[in-house]
Amino acid sequence: MAKILLVEDEPDFSILITEWLKNEKHVVEAVENGEDALDRLKFYKYDCVILDWMLPALSGIEVCKNFRSGGGTTPILLLTAKKHVDEKEQGLDAGADDYLTKPFEMKELSARIRALLRRPQAFSGSVLQVGNLSLEPNTFKVMRGGDEIALLPKEFALLEFLMRHPNQVFSAEALLDRVWSSDSEASPETIRTYIKRLRKKIDVDGQPSILSTVHGVGYKLDAIQVST
Repeated sequence: MAKILLVEDEPDFSILITEWLKNEKHVVEAVENGEDALDRLKFYKYDCVILDWMLPALSGIEVCKNFRSGGGTTPILLLTAKKHVDEKEQGLDAGADDYLTKPFEMKELSARIRALLRRPQAFSGSVLQVGNLSLEPNTFKVMRGGDEIALLPKEFALLEFLMRHPNQVFSAEALLDRVWSSDSEASPETIRTYIKRLRKKIDVDGQPSILSTVHGVGYKLDAIQVST
């Protein structure tokens, strides 16, 4: 699961992409122009940006250049109807990480996103593993030993995020920013509730929880090693 910013000015196409990605359990926020995209990127964090080249007022290329010049590192997938190699080169040189030529199959869009999400993460395999706890992002399956653990979508998303960033402490606000949509009414209390629920489901009786509370700071997943 990823938090994705979609920048697309064609309403029907934007809805189509949004619904497809939501069905794949991603959190999607959609805007229609480059100015709104830069505003969102300034105040919120995303795992990936899907950016149309042809936008009103501020083009996708300009959004890329502006975002990268400000130090933005979020992976960007550029959508374009342009097919000439020089135009594709222009998009990549502007700061896009990949491009997808319209029209395209939604399955290819998903594959491109998965590839981009692998790049900045410490984890690059198909299974996240901490001790005898494993999580499969592609099948939404969590196992402890040989037993499958049933998680709600947001529980799964929170656990996946923490397993992708082992031993890093995140405040409740940071977790809300990365796992919940920006317009969500969730609060730090929501994070505390979800952490408690996850502990009940994934902890082993008699053993310390791998989900630690760093008092006054936030939460982290304790793991000496995360491997495939």
